[in-house]
Amino acid sequence: MSLLIRHARLLPGAGLGPPFRGSLRVRGEHISELAANLSPEPGERVLEAGGRVLLPGLVDAHTHAVFAGDRLDEFELRQQGKTYLEILAAGGGILSTVRAVRAASEEHLAESLGERLRVMLEQGTTSVEVKSGYGLSTEGELKMLRAIRRAAQSFPGTVVPTAMLGHALDPDQPHFLDRVLEETLPAVHAEFPGIAIDAFCERGAFSVADCRRLLERARALGHPVRLHTDQFTALGGLELALELGALSVDHLEATSREGLERLARSPTFGVLLPVSGFHTDDRYADARTLLDAGGKLVLASNYNPGTSPCSSLPFVIGLALRKLRLRVPEAIQACTQTAAALLGLGDRGTLAVGARADLILLRHQDERLLGYELGGNPVDRVIVAGREIAPRTR
Repeated sequence: MSLLIRHARLLPGAGLGPPFRGSLRVRGEHISELAANLSPEPGERVLEAGGRVLLPGLVDAHTHAVFAGDRLDEFELRQQGKTYLEILAAGGGILSTVRAVRAASEEHLAESLGERLRVMLEQGTTSVEVKSGYGLSTEGELKMLRAIRRAAQSFPGTVVPTAMLGHALDPDQPHFLDRVLEETLPAVHAEFPGIAIDAFCERGAFSVADCRRLLERARALGHPVRLHTDQFTALGGLELALELGALSVDHLEATSREGLERLARSPTFGVLLPVSGFHTDDRYADARTLLDAGGKLVLASNYNPGTSPCSSLPFVIGLALRKLRLRVPEAIQACTQTAAALLGLGDRGTLAVGARADLILLRHQDERLLGYELGGNPVDRVIVAGREIAPRTR
């Protein structure tokens, strides 16, 4: 297969030059040529961009997109003034989703995730990380991971699973962490070797000591580790993650300037999730300090039913411009090239010869509109591994 996209505004990516008007050729699954002007070859499909923006497919590096049920009652409680931690302490929050996931079949979880992935694809997300974490048992976590694997088989893009074995404490299971370490982690290791292991370090969830036990055991088994930390309180999770060489620390709304500067000096990625602040408490991480200090900044949706019911990376970019003080090229970089690097997907996130042809063509001729407009879908065409994805008819 050969595809020529002509007369587009091309956004190559960091280190590959400024945007320019030109043409891009795809052969098979990869970009084969970029030039100011390319002529069609015999039998080649031609897509006329008409000056519209062509950029790499978006990469969502932090989601909880496999779940069951909803959190509408919790949303009403927050509207009445209850905090997230108060709701969690009363048995709501994550635990309400845990109950719904436990009652759902693997087939239902896979089908509902597949539908969400398709919506994300239409919004420009061609690669996505999906976490388990609502099972809180060996059976439940394996069910979620199998559902992720099952949904990925019918998704045109790429799904990267993560085993979030330290999401919440089950009040009905005494010595819960011991069971995770002795039963759940070994079972996940046997069926999903090398999968990233994640945890949530926060009051009411896993303590720093709990996270240390889980992540050290995971690393000893050969798993990379990630850590949700400093969302509401800075308990020392950032320091633990840096000590252990975590792939990423995610949230960071409560992280000090000094902590962000330490993070920037490390190889660990900082993943910022502005929809969580928008939806819960209007608190946002200090992106400028992290980025200006040379840190590896990633933007992600944190798509989940409780604190971030949002699947749209274009909306995330819009928030990042307003709430995180990022500029348009920085925000695009944070959910393409840098996000792909975090997930180990080094073959995408840029417009370069040899890169995987995951591409999105916007409706706009100016990429600034990607963050300026809020609501709606700025994406006109989605191409995954060289194949154009037809939009669904409803």
